[in-house]
Amino acid sequence: MKNMRRKALVTLLNGKPFFGDRAAFCLAAGITKGRLSQLLNPDEPFGDRAAQALEEKLGLATGSLDKMAAAPEEQGIVLIREYQTGGAMGGGLILRDQPGVIKSWRVSEEWVHKNARNYTATQNLCIVTGFGDSMRPIYNPGDPLLVDSGVKSVDFDGIYFFRVGEEGFIKRLQRIPGEGLVAISENKAYRDWTIKPDMDFEVFGRVLKAWCGEDF
Repeated sequence: MKNMRRKALVTLLNGKPFFGDRAAFCLAAGITKGRLSQLLNPDEPFGDRAAQALEEKLGLATGSLDKMAAAPEEQGIVLIREYQTGGAMGGGLILRDQPGVIKSWRVSEEWVHKNARNYTATQNLCIVTGFGDSMRPIYNPGDPLLVDSGVKSVDFDGIYFFRVGEEGFIKRLQRIPGEGLVAISENKAYRDWTIKPDMDFEVFGRVLKAWCGEDF
């Protein structure tokens, strides 16, 4: 597994946004160039703690390196997996009214370039299966959402996947001066509400694209 993790690490280093720039990668990962060389050395250990520390620094979901290592090596194919909330939530995240999940997509690199704009890195793209009806008509429960898990803060207004306590939400978040973040539903049957400073709030990612299914 450690050698497969190195292969995944090389993929990260050579992919967007680093393109092989070791200095930029080390700055983002919070490691020295010497430590990077150590991680790339097949004779050095690359255990779970090192992998998790690197994933945390890069804003990746827990287990991302191993998932990348297990990904198919087909030329020009990108594997986009289901979002995993990681060890912090212990699998206990509540997503209300979610009728099953989409586990993964296999898409071409061309599809990614043409359908996913302004994403942080290919390996940060993931699928969240739509839940609840508060965001209709943007999507229905069970519809696929493309999420950039590399986004961990609300730097500008948009639609985000996040949690408050143990409950997950997908809402439009708007920054209101003097109030903070306001969570807005597209379905006007739901009231807007404010994320207060004392709430246990965490951003999982920004929604880049949503597909709305229709029955025929």
